[in-house]
Amino acid sequence: MSDILASVALMFANDTGFHAITGGMIVMWLVSFVLMYLAIVKKFEPLLLLPIAFGALAVNIPSRAFYEGGWTIEGMFAPTAGLYYYISQGIHLELFPPLIFLGVGAMTDFGPLIANPRTLLLGGGAQFGVFVTMFCAVAFGGFTLGEAASIGIIGGADGPTSIFTANKLARHLIGPIAVAAYTYMALVPLIQPPIMRLMTNAKERTIRMKSLRKVSKLERLVFPIMVMIICTLVVPDASALIIMLMLGNIFKESGVVERLVKTSQNELMNIVTIFLGTSVGLTMSSDIFLQPQTLMIIAMGVVAFGFSTFGGLLLAKIMNWCSPKNPVNPLIGSAGVSAVPMAARVSQVEGAKYDPQNFLLMHAMGPNVAGVIGTAIAAGYMISRLS
Repeated sequence: MSDILASVALMFANDTGFHAITGGMIVMWLVSFVLMYLAIVKKFEPLLLLPIAFGALAVNIPSRAFYEGGWTIEGMFAPTAGLYYYISQGIHLELFPPLIFLGVGAMTDFGPLIANPRTLLLGGGAQFGVFVTMFCAVAFGGFTLGEAASIGIIGGADGPTSIFTANKLARHLIGPIAVAAYTYMALVPLIQPPIMRLMTNAKERTIRMKSLRKVSKLERLVFPIMVMIICTLVVPDASALIIMLMLGNIFKESGVVERLVKTSQNELMNIVTIFLGTSVGLTMSSDIFLQPQTLMIIAMGVVAFGFSTFGGLLLAKIMNWCSPKNPVNPLIGSAGVSAVPMAARVSQVEGAKYDPQNFLLMHAMGPNVAGVIGTAIAAGYMISRLS
């Protein structure tokens, strides 16, 4: 009788997933619970961090949802792949990040950048952290150039671009890179202000900038077309992101496709966000995520954000030295990272502490949206050189 019970128990264990649970999986359960806490309780980028956390939990529970298919000798695809395998192809086939950019473009107002084109330089200056972190990752972290470039893009404060770059250059690091990028994006209001105060004095923080001129509809329509053409020709590897960003923007500025604008901003954006976040979480299996490299990536993320903020602020100060008659408030330099519109709001809040009547938000939106373009260009350049 005991032999029969033992045999039944063994059969039950083999038919369930309990026998496949490992210590690493349990650790990842705890990691996913921490991410859920940050998303739900602390509200750190919940729209993406919550799906990422849930995907990380799902991939670390033994199941049959992740089997990969393959091509047979007859040229037919064997139907052995699970649901989540197919969902994750949205990242591997580079579908989700460009679609996110379509929604971002439909929600972006390039008017402040068009009205004050020199703020484009501040968006470029904020990419300083991308390259500093890349070199630090190679010199001190033992990463390859492709891995280091993917980590460096975290400094651009652009989650989709970080995922896009990692998929090209370091696919095995997509999970930790995405978690670091989105977590630190949520921490921009905590990371940037100390650096802003360190880099500026009281007089600089109270600089009042000239009011922005009104931007015509023609300018708004020409801008996305010209940016798309120039950026695609200069950095072809960033074309998927740039084209979709500008497509969404011209939808918005045309004023004749309201249904497409609403779909890009809402339904499509929400659907892709769910699948993107879940797909990223599905890359966080215990054997990949629980590596010393993960802690290094988390640490490098802080370096990337810090130097990106520093670069934008420094370039703003240099611009003032070169053009003292038409100064910019250096605080808007920190908005050069592409965390839209959070970084611009940080500039506004920090400036209001020293002059409550000084409204920097619209001025800061110029470098903020320029940062989106700048990070995509930086990513495209790295991909073209290292892939």
